[in-house]
Amino acid sequence: QLVESGGGLVQPGGSLRLSCAASGDRADNYYIAWYRRAPGKEREGVVCIRTDNSIYEPPAMEGRFSISRDSAKNTVYLHMNYLKPEDTAVYLCAAGTFGCLPTEYWGQGTQVTVSS
Repeated sequence: QLVESGGGLVQPGGSLRLSCAASGDRADNYYIAWYRRAPGKEREGVVCIRTDNSIYEPPAMEGRFSISRDSAKNTVYLHMNYLKPEDTAVYLCAAGTFGCLPTEYWGQGTQVTVSS
């Protein structure tokens, strides 16, 4: 099971950290990715961490987001910086065993709104 948290309202230019807490298995054994789904747009892969902790960032992303693991907490984080209004979306984490970007297991998502 994957549970996201940490979403909310943030001003443009601000930062936010989202959490994806895993239960039922070790998150270290999985590829974990963050996706986002903005109103009227298709779901978009944001960043992914592999089982060796290397990181994959889709070419469309601008390098403002990063991902990390805390094995002791069985949690993966999305670090978002220099947020823009167009970053407003529901952010979801997903896990899988076949590589980045995984789609096997999903959380419910957390809303991020970037607005002044």
